[in-house]
Amino acid sequence: MDIKRAIQRKLLRWKQSPERKPLILQGARQVGKTWLLKHFGTSEFDNVAYFNFEEQPDLKQFFENTKDVRRILQNLSLVHGQPIVPQRTLIIFDEIQECNDALNALKYFSENAPEYAVAGAGSLLGVSMSKGNSFPVGKVDFLHLNPVCFAEFLSAADPELFSFLESIDRIEPLPDIFFHPLVDKLKMFFISGGMPEAVVALLEKQNIERTQQVLQNVLNAYALDFSKHAEKKEIPKLNYLWSSIPSQLARDNKKFLYQAVKPGARSREYEDALLWLSHAGLVHRIFRISKPGLPLSAYDDLSAFKLYLLDVGLLRRLSFLDPIAIREGNRLFTEFKGALSENYILQHLIAHFEGIPRYWTSGNQAEVDFLIQIKNDIIPIEVKSDESIHSKSLTLYNGLYHPPLRIRYSLKNLKKDDGLLNIPLFMVDYTEKLLRLS
Repeated sequence: MDIKRAIQRKLLRWKQSPERKPLILQGARQVGKTWLLKHFGTSEFDNVAYFNFEEQPDLKQFFENTKDVRRILQNLSLVHGQPIVPQRTLIIFDEIQECNDALNALKYFSENAPEYAVAGAGSLLGVSMSKGNSFPVGKVDFLHLNPVCFAEFLSAADPELFSFLESIDRIEPLPDIFFHPLVDKLKMFFISGGMPEAVVALLEKQNIERTQQVLQNVLNAYALDFSKHAEKKEIPKLNYLWSSIPSQLARDNKKFLYQAVKPGARSREYEDALLWLSHAGLVHRIFRISKPGLPLSAYDDLSAFKLYLLDVGLLRRLSFLDPIAIREGNRLFTEFKGALSENYILQHLIAHFEGIPRYWTSGNQAEVDFLIQIKNDIIPIEVKSDESIHSKSLTLYNGLYHPPLRIRYSLKNLKKDDGLLNIPLFMVDYTEKLLRLS
């Protein structure tokens, strides 16, 4: 199954740019970085020269022994078995974080051989960079690959429904003949999430058991990464943190509590492990802000945050919520205090908007799930996991700060009323477009 990823347009712009530099494609393990680069190379270049530093550790010698790009290219051509041709060959360095010399060599490709198209990918590149290793600052372009979003999922699951959503050009309720099937497709997405292999297992093979196994395999791979790549003293803490996320999100107040990780746990003991998970792209840490000012980061309360997974399907699997819930009304959306719906919305907001969202509280009176900054506006967001849409928190926030617009995601239809834009959960990918229309 060919899942069309929106990021492919950005890759094409990178290829065509006259100021093109070597590209670093970041993203967590199993989000499809290798497939994407190979597919892009096959589609847009005559040839793909693929090198994996994890599978072929001997390649590191090419970069340890010289900084001469021409010599490096000669050696790589011998391994590849054919010439590497400027502009016509895409050179892929996979798991590039395993070879710091190769990462640094991107500087010399940029300066001395800009005619070559070079792309590096690494699932733990953020962890590697956080260790203070030298990095070719200013000599590379960056792109980040997130899990498959719902719109990308829908384009493969039901192209006609996808085309309908793409055609929407005004704020008005969707006809039921489209609305209800879209809710059903969203339930399917909550089962697979955005891991490409899980999406293929569900949509192409129509095999829920295989989907479950794929997601478990991904979780197992992450746990192996803890033991292989983290410092030994951090491994137990990583496992405690990772396992605690579903229970953290199951509470009414989803603020992260170290005591829920392990009795007696303290923040200073777990901060490094939390940073490791964040740098690996496995979790999103959302800080509370004291007031909605610009920039949002200036008002972070670093002692209060919520922790979400990178993908709703992985959260469902880690929580042992059986896919049979798809038959039980809106249970998939409402399970453990709506945490799945919040995680789903958050991962899409992060994919579409610059900056990490925050959340806001007013003592014990109210809590707004997310705040996003769009240009110089701060937009408050509520996530409702079903059709119950009463929200005193948004009302209180509106009375205090008078935002230009409020957003509520729910299972109610598309509508704007008195400065409140209600967006169906399945339309989160179209938030930016809907904001322009409103």
